[in-house]
Amino acid sequence: MNDTDMTYHPYAILGEDRPSRWLVTCDHAANTVPPCVGSGDLGVAAEDMARHIAYDVGAAGVTRHLSELLDAPAILSNFSRLVIDPNRGEDDPTLVMKLYDGTIIPANRHVDREERDRRLNAFHRPYHRAIARLAARQSNSVILAMHSYTPQLKGREKRPWHIAILHDRDSRLASPLIARLREEPDLCVGENEPYGGHLDGDSIDRHAVLTGRVNVLIEIRNDLIETEDQQRCWAERLAPILTETLAKTGL
Repeated sequence: MNDTDMTYHPYAILGEDRPSRWLVTCDHAANTVPPCVGSGDLGVAAEDMARHIAYDVGAAGVTRHLSELLDAPAILSNFSRLVIDPNRGEDDPTLVMKLYDGTIIPANRHVDREERDRRLNAFHRPYHRAIARLAARQSNSVILAMHSYTPQLKGREKRPWHIAILHDRDSRLASPLIARLREEPDLCVGENEPYGGHLDGDSIDRHAVLTGRVNVLIEIRNDLIETEDQQRCWAERLAPILTETLAKTGL
């Protein structure tokens, strides 16, 4: 990064000194294109940069409110997943997307290994170093990864789930949380929907599964968290459920 980028930072940390064992992460918090990438422009239309292809709509707001309610630190990325996806391993072929849900990403068309490595060093790696540092602050940290998903991909069926819990190798917290959420009569709760819960090298794999930390990944359908009020309401609903469920597991 050059001198003109000094005001840019690839992530934000909230409440670093909060005492809770929870650590709330938001890998796809922002649709920011840093100044050193295409002068801040990927060549993607503004309406597409406002869609799920660029970030997890609403997830940052839920993360902020949850971190306050849980009295926990939170870390949020500050670069679009179209720049480089922080929820992918460094050798994942979808790390830098050239086409996503029907939209071509012009600035990524000719990304080579050198440019990929530059983006890894500028954005992806600093973000993950910060997560690792925060997660290590307590011996019993619990990783809570917040995401959102679009109600419908182009040409695909509508997704009925209001909320989904993703897991694979570690279900210690995920399974009881799914059971608890399914007690809520107004919720359609998905398990590993609308996609599977594990990719080698993804954030949960890297900071929780491989380190043995208790963890859960929550996905909320993004049309339900478009506004500040909706984000706050979901956080207020989830915080006591998360606290109760973790306590009951004895983890």
